[in-house]
Amino acid sequence: MSSIAEERPQWTPFARYRHALWLLTRRDLRVRYSTSALGYVWSILDPLVMAGIYWFVFTQVFQRPVGSEPYIVFLLAALLPWMWFNGTVSDSTRAFLREAKLIRSTKIPRTIWVNRLVLSKGIEFLASIPVLALFVLFAVLSGETVNLNIDLLLFPLAIVLQTVLTVGIGLIVAPLVVFFRDLERATKLILRFLFYASPIIYGTSNLPEELHFWAAFNPLTGIFGLYRAGFFPGELDWFAVAVSAVMSLAFLVVGILVFRRLERSVLKEI
Repeated sequence: MSSIAEERPQWTPFARYRHALWLLTRRDLRVRYSTSALGYVWSILDPLVMAGIYWFVFTQVFQRPVGSEPYIVFLLAALLPWMWFNGTVSDSTRAFLREAKLIRSTKIPRTIWVNRLVLSKGIEFLASIPVLALFVLFAVLSGETVNLNIDLLLFPLAIVLQTVLTVGIGLIVAPLVVFFRDLERATKLILRFLFYASPIIYGTSNLPEELHFWAAFNPLTGIFGLYRAGFFPGELDWFAVAVSAVMSLAFLVVGILVFRRLERSVLKEI
């Protein structure tokens, strides 16, 4: 890890930050999978198991129409990015406490300890996209209708908005947990509530009409709509996307302000 703090006068501050971010992210991924025989499989096994359970419950047990067909594609298109969001925010509650000695001994900007979580979980998400593609292919070969369309190009926009949102929330949660340890458990409860309050196992169209407007103020609603738009055009709601963009930027600005305000106090506390 000495290379992280290594002085490279010929590098710009941004280049040094980027280099350190990549080293930390690569270390996280290596540590996470170096002792695992299955490696990459574990990054997709959890969402696949969850998707299988919800698919079985809603299509085989209750046979109640939720979302759109093919349901497994509808489900995975939001469940996979949810795992990225959920994993990053959960790990952000321990971002400073887990690496306290290293954080105190390095001079790199402390935002990197949140951003490396966003990046490492984001890489896992990108690695899971081929699984979604395989289910789309399987659905097509099975004769199911998959409305692949030009909105698939909106996928990168969804990734950008989710990155902004997740970084912002991470920058808020990470320093606050250092002073309020109960916030770690509270965050997990909020994430559990947010899972069911977000259009993951259902679509916005499944909600009562009077809730459609308010659902848009969950920033994940517009983001998940962008992910699904390439397969289910009806899921794209530009009002929800606009709200998601504004709220994501707002969370980022608030996160940066909170982080700057608490950074010195955090270093003293840990």
